[in-house]
Amino acid sequence: MSQFDKWITRRTRRLARLTSRRGFLNRIGVLLVGASAIPLLPMARAAAPEQYQRPPLPGDPAIDTPEGDPENCNYWRYCSIDGAISSCCGGTPRSCPPGTEMSPVSWIGTCLNPADGKHYIVSYNDCCGKSNCSRCFCFRNEGDKPVYYPGKSNDTVWCLGKAGLVYNSTVAVVLGVATEEDR
Repeated sequence: MSQFDKWITRRTRRLARLTSRRGFLNRIGVLLVGASAIPLLPMARAAAPEQYQRPPLPGDPAIDTPEGDPENCNYWRYCSIDGAISSCCGGTPRSCPPGTEMSPVSWIGTCLNPADGKHYIVSYNDCCGKSNCSRCFCFRNEGDKPVYYPGKSNDTVWCLGKAGLVYNSTVAVVLGVATEEDR
């Protein structure tokens, strides 16, 4: 028998002495259950959060319309918001207040802009890192789905994977014009 065969035989027998079939089946079961939970994790909506921080271009729907007050719950972008408005906490409708960080995961809604009569896809990102702002709290649920539809549920705190898991406020970033399929 070669040295390699002897080494493999020793390792295999040692492994057999230290483990049992039940223990092995237990580990496989845990692995399978854990793998089945992967689809329940939040979805990353942005490859890079910096894309939300770009300056608006002329004619871009991300530019605030003169219609409405961004510090009011009835502002057109906030049709599916659930939380404190970033504008009231030191930020803008599309940027987080100083000292907070925008979550890379979000929920989405489709809102009607009364200024041009078009529907827009709006991404709602939580701002994380500082204590809760608790000013201008809005609870609007147009198009909200149950929590098992994570991409369209506003009942989850999306401060996952950030340095600070503390929720502060929510921004409403316009992603683009909605089609009939998006509504």
